[in-house]
Amino acid sequence: MTQTNDIPSTRNLAWATVGAFVVAVVVIVAVVLPAEYGVDPLGTGGAFGLLGLSRAQPIGAEDDTYKTDVLEIELAPTEWAESTYRLEEGSSMLFSWESTGAVTFNFHSSPDGAPPGYAETFDAQEVGRASGSYIAPFTGIHGWYWENLGSDYVTVRLTTAGFYSEAHQARDRVSGFRSLRNARGELLEPPDE
Repeated sequence: MTQTNDIPSTRNLAWATVGAFVVAVVVIVAVVLPAEYGVDPLGTGGAFGLLGLSRAQPIGAEDDTYKTDVLEIELAPTEWAESTYRLEEGSSMLFSWESTGAVTFNFHSSPDGAPPGYAETFDAQEVGRASGSYIAPFTGIHGWYWENLGSDYVTVRLTTAGFYSEAHQARDRVSGFRSLRNARGELLEPPDE
């Protein structure tokens, strides 16, 4: 009985080592650099959604004062209303709203310096409530637009808490800033219009 030796040759080991090194470099450049450091020389981090991992921080310090706001709006049939907040890039806000009937709404944002009427929409539906958290992708105005498409009056109640600097309400030719409260529930003065 003859036995064959299954030990690879030195040449095969060298090629396997070079191949493993090349794969490791590609993985580092295509995956690790975008996910860990936000460096994306090949564009793979953006394509696979890895760039957000480099920006994810479990705790974020805020420069602005923590504020709360509660708003109740009654909408007649076909009437609309908008409630927005000024947030700095990276600032967070918790929200919960509900209405007594279905409304069409969208959550939108407009960065500072954008042309008049420009907004990015992040959520748009016809529902009676929504809640969640929001982190501002840029400094600017962020908020909701509701429209009552039904034939009955509806009331929308919005509760927010977070690191915004001002609140603004608009509806059918009426517009103005609202007072906010701090974490102790004390009323803060609205900014000058």
